[in-house]
Amino acid sequence: MKMFKRSITNTIIDRLSEKRKFIQIILGPRQVGKSTAIQQAMKELPFPVVYALADLPVPPDHRFISQHWMEARNLAKGGKKVILAFDEIQKIEGWSNIVKKSWDEDTHEGNNIHVVLLGSSALMIQKKLPESLAGRFEIIRFPHWPYLECRKAFGCNLEDYIFYGGYPGGYELRNDEVRWKQFVTDSLIETAITRDIMILADVQKPVLLRKLLYLGCEYGGQILSYGKILGDLNDAGSKVTLMNYQKYLESAFLMGGLQAWKGSGIYRQKSPPKWIPLNTALMTALSAKSKKEMISDKKFYGRLVEVAVGAYLYNQALVNRYEIYYWREDHDEIDFVVKHGEKLLAIEVKTGFEYGGKAFDVFKKKYPKAQALLVGEYGVSVEKFLSTPINDFI
Repeated sequence: MKMFKRSITNTIIDRLSEKRKFIQIILGPRQVGKSTAIQQAMKELPFPVVYALADLPVPPDHRFISQHWMEARNLAKGGKKVILAFDEIQKIEGWSNIVKKSWDEDTHEGNNIHVVLLGSSALMIQKKLPESLAGRFEIIRFPHWPYLECRKAFGCNLEDYIFYGGYPGGYELRNDEVRWKQFVTDSLIETAITRDIMILADVQKPVLLRKLLYLGCEYGGQILSYGKILGDLNDAGSKVTLMNYQKYLESAFLMGGLQAWKGSGIYRQKSPPKWIPLNTALMTALSAKSKKEMISDKKFYGRLVEVAVGAYLYNQALVNRYEIYYWREDHDEIDFVVKHGEKLLAIEVKTGFEYGGKAFDVFKKKYPKAQALLVGEYGVSVEKFLSTPINDFI
């Protein structure tokens, strides 16, 4: 069976086909095909390659980097172009300093080694890259699988995608929901928490971090204040702790907390978050409901569709540098507001037969240059929206 090639893989190929300029950082969630993509790219490119996986039972030390770098230098003798890729680089203690040293040596000596680093947590950027590798890298953001790619790769329909989400490994288990839910919980969620957050961040209350994720999934697509969360969790934690943990969940590509669009950055920071699991599988795997029960429950399914739209917007924003918000004023609310430069796009998701255009009217009166888009009944179908680049709507 031929391995499916994600469209973002072509970006990797294009970058590695260029002259040596920057270290390429491929950053994205666990189990979405980053390793497969770099291996596909290396097979298509006509250059010698050195691939090193650092995700070992016992994390390797800096000698792991030095040994593979030396292998690449031996292949690069005579001016040959070589690709050197380190997968899960953040698992190596002190990796950024040895990468900086080796990269600078190659630059000085004229070694034509193109370096690629792969990671599953944005914390590697926040903590290591700016301080050690400033000016030496650029990022290729590798998001969750969208509906269009899952449909092409696995033949799923819209309801399948809404339930099973964008983790490709899970589609092999879609005929056994119990086993699938266990796989997502154990292999994806718990691994991301323990290996992509706790190893890289100072988490004083791991139980609170885990509860925040579970509660965010339970209230996916809803606006929920930090105070209400602390009350529901019955925990002595502070708002600041929750805000930090929210950032950690975002850094591991698990959960986004959207701020309200108010036209001012100061007021946006004060708004309660709207919680968006970045892959609907996170929400459905943690629910006690079966697929059949979720689809038949119109209210729950409507919220699940809204999360799917929000996750699609959020993941597209990572790649295309959009900003995503929600909007609420008195009793009027817009599900999502996309800001791209000076352009604003207001998006309402309706899976029932109600039109609900009053909020659009209020928003347009306040922001007359904004565009409005209804997704669902009386508007663009959910399937078409999830199959279309956001650029086409702005």
